[in-house]
Amino acid sequence: MKPTTLNATFALVSLALLGLFLRATLTIQDVLSPQGCRMSRMWPSYLLQTEFNTSWTPLARRYRLFLYREKEQYVTYWQPPNVGDGLPVLFIPGNAGSHAQVRSIASSAARQYFDSPGVVSKEFKEKSAIKPLDFFAVDFNEDLSAFHGPTMESEIEYTSKAIDYILTLYPSGTHILLMGHSMGGIIAASLLPSAHISAIITMSTPHTLPPARFDARIDGLYDHTLQMLRTDKETPIVSICGGATDMMIPSESCVLPSPESEGIFRRTVFSSALEGAWTGVGHREMVWCHQVRWRVARAALELGHPEAQVDVGRKGKVLDSWLRDGHLLPPSIQDQGITETLNFHEGINRWDIPPVGRRLALSQPKDAKTTLLPVPRGKMGKRNMRFVLYVSKGGIRGVAPQVRSSMEVSVYHCVPSPNGGDQQEGFVYPSCRGLKPFSLKLVPLPKAEKPFPVPGEGADESEGVVVYEATLEVDAESPVDSWIAVKVDTPDRTGWVVGGFDEEKVIVNDISTFGLILQRSAEVFVLASFAPRYHFPGLASNALLVHRISRIKGTLPLPNPICASASLMPPLLEHTSSPSETHYFPIRDSTNVLLHTHGAAPFIESDPNNGVEFTIYTTERPECVRGDKLVIRIDWTATLGRWTNRYFTTVLAWSIGIVLLVMFESLKMLDVQGSVPSVGQSIARFTRTTFPKLVAILFVVSFVPLPEWYLVGNQGLILFTPLTPILLVLSLGLVSVVWGVLNIILYPLEKLARLRTSSSREQVTYVQRGTVLSMLLIFVVIFLFVPWQVAYLGCWLIQLYTCAQLVHHRPEGLSSAPDSTAIPLLRRDEDEPEEPPVLHRPSTNREESLHLLLLMTWLLPLAAPVLVVWVRTLATAGITTPFSGDHDFFNVAPFLILVDFASWNHGTLFERQSFERYCSVRWTLAGVSSLAFVLGSRKPYLIFDWTKVAMGLIVLVRIGPRYVGRPGWSPTRTTKYTSS
Repeated sequence: MKPTTLNATFALVSLALLGLFLRATLTIQDVLSPQGCRMSRMWPSYLLQTEFNTSWTPLARRYRLFLYREKEQYVTYWQPPNVGDGLPVLFIPGNAGSHAQVRSIASSAARQYFDSPGVVSKEFKEKSAIKPLDFFAVDFNEDLSAFHGPTMESEIEYTSKAIDYILTLYPSGTHILLMGHSMGGIIAASLLPSAHISAIITMSTPHTLPPARFDARIDGLYDHTLQMLRTDKETPIVSICGGATDMMIPSESCVLPSPESEGIFRRTVFSSALEGAWTGVGHREMVWCHQVRWRVARAALELGHPEAQVDVGRKGKVLDSWLRDGHLLPPSIQDQGITETLNFHEGINRWDIPPVGRRLALSQPKDAKTTLLPVPRGKMGKRNMRFVLYVSKGGIRGVAPQVRSSMEVSVYHCVPSPNGGDQQEGFVYPSCRGLKPFSLKLVPLPKAEKPFPVPGEGADESEGVVVYEATLEVDAESPVDSWIAVKVDTPDRTGWVVGGFDEEKVIVNDISTFGLILQRSAEVFVLASFAPRYHFPGLASNALLVHRISRIKGTLPLPNPICASASLMPPLLEHTSSPSETHYFPIRDSTNVLLHTHGAAPFIESDPNNGVEFTIYTTERPECVRGDKLVIRIDWTATLGRWTNRYFTTVLAWSIGIVLLVMFESLKMLDVQGSVPSVGQSIARFTRTTFPKLVAILFVVSFVPLPEWYLVGNQGLILFTPLTPILLVLSLGLVSVVWGVLNIILYPLEKLARLRTSSSREQVTYVQRGTVLSMLLIFVVIFLFVPWQVAYLGCWLIQLYTCAQLVHHRPEGLSSAPDSTAIPLLRRDEDEPEEPPVLHRPSTNREESLHLLLLMTWLLPLAAPVLVVWVRTLATAGITTPFSGDHDFFNVAPFLILVDFASWNHGTLFERQSFERYCSVRWTLAGVSSLAFVLGSRKPYLIFDWTKVAMGLIVLVRIGPRYVGRPGWSPTRTTKYTSS
């Protein structure tokens, strides 16, 4: 196969793969974890804090501080514009974020505390100790902090000073609550430890993995914040994550790291499990999604209680109460358990005892009632029974919808009274004590006729069903009876109560992921139960894999009219994939359920794989589910979509690694044969010879249980080893694509170069004095004013034009003086001695220059982010804005010398020296390539750092004295120029 055909084939394959990944990514945003958020409304106003000026920090020239006030119809303030009577909250925006993002949460806090402008609501009048909140917000001019460490350091410094200023407006001892969105959460955590911060609430913040890993200083900041997240005991932190709907960060990085010791309050809450929300939330939508923002605002208000201001434990209880995800019991039950008893003489108007095995079913109860459900003993031996109770509209021990009925339900475990006890109509009243559940939470109740969650609307504050689960040990041989007492108080003819007993067992299917791939699906029968549990211990639970579940209805022996009516609680699948993540899915005949997780994932510390496990909550009657099956498969489209935003950095790093190997082999050809093949030929030769070996080596290495930041981050999991060859093929194809794009760019530049040619041109054999002066000037400008990335972009542009001139003579392989106008960095002095002009001479560096251009092009993405940050900063804050960092001109010095040398030298660029027969300097390129493959996915900034070192050594060894017109150190051959 011809080189052009081979390269084009891989280019087309990579473009097809890229299109497939992008299409899958766009698809999963709507089907994997749909978003149902109600848009929040407000009347915002922002009061600039002019007193926070340069006397506090020089950064006040660059950034600003605002106070938010809700202003009805933009006329009347809901609370006075002055501060001091309330409690301060500081909102910190993220990368390219705005201070105006505070408005949704701040507006909700104001409208919860006040019924109307200046009128405190009845609820907070009764809680007179709680004060209103003063929301401040920092304005970072929408800086791109995620890409640049010094920018984030400036934001941290400004935020710290802003806190100092804000606290001067309040009485001594006042604490401030911090809220951070995206990278704003990293800024908040970086301020720890602090005695002034009462708590931190972060939203869509990538705590454990930087989203843009192009700056080592960002990694340094992350190391500090991770240490604080693990060790700081004084500041409770809650992280709210949007899940798969968040396409800007992988949500596994939003999970807080485990604390190093007990007593450190850390909670990660996924919006898909947040009680009352139950929806995926996009990255930007997190701050305005009503189902999230009002709970965050309410938690902030409750944190203002005087006891919560000084008691870390009380702060944790407040956060657990208002930002619940059902993974923990309510704080009151956690601390004290349930000690109350049931008195049959007081407060019980009606009670009854149904037969053993009958369900409790109360629909729209109107009278208080207590039901004693006999606990089934079973047939033989001891076993565990599970009691499940569903309550709609009402509540159980404080767990209820926000807008609820007056119905309150209590659960007790009753045994015969040890002293005989009182009796009525021959029944001896038992002794009943409150039964502590192992699970008590609010779950959604999807509407049958609507999608879940409802797009643009989501859940209402009155929606949800309370699920109560408790475990009982029963003995079939025990002569003692026992009961579960369900007491219903103050019903109001709304809602329903359904409960009963299940055997404590789990339906297990041992199929492995490989078995599922080979068989394409696996089936389990639906258990006729209130809350059946299913476990697939052999299936991988990983962020890179998505399972699809569908329900197949069985055929009933005879039509049952009971089954024709809708169940009060249609089947609801609860998938808890990690201690902090739960998703809910309605099981319907026409839809599929996509199970996914953020527990185990590449490049982060992952939890052990415990397989796939889920529970189905339902009130369906047992006779209505006979023969029903659940079918589980791998959803390949959604799986591919999960790879895209986790491996784009890997593709970039590996593409650079491939280009480095291509250049390494081209230099080998130069050393052996004295000439360099074309770039297309080099890529094709690499594809035929080296690439299969590279694929084999990396594929074998991917089986090794390396730490999570190496290679593709699979930690040796065999299931994900095929990722290695797939990403390698994609990377190789993209190298060919970029080379094709460069050829397209070079074509018009070649025409332009032809128009600029002159009849003759002097021969230049050494660097001119003007060039040296211009280079020194560039170094000074970099050191004082601009980042080195600006100079690197200039180097790339010069190299691009230099190559365009050389491409003009590709057919003959010659470089003639009239058509080769060099672009020195600065015009040479007029008094320089002129060399006699020559008409033609061989140009042996054309292909070397093109190889160098390809490498510099692929290095551009590693330098471009900081360049974009610099330009963005100048546009928003002005040219006088100080730009700290990135002024090390040594980062770009090798490339400055290379492109200048290539612009006027017509001999070999990389002339081999005789002492290299022991160890050739070209091996540094192979070393950097190895680094790119092994560590490039997690730390791509190392690639540029080590590439500049490799190119510096190549410049020193292979160019060296030739740059000033002298022979090389010890050249192995001499390239002669002859006139023709």
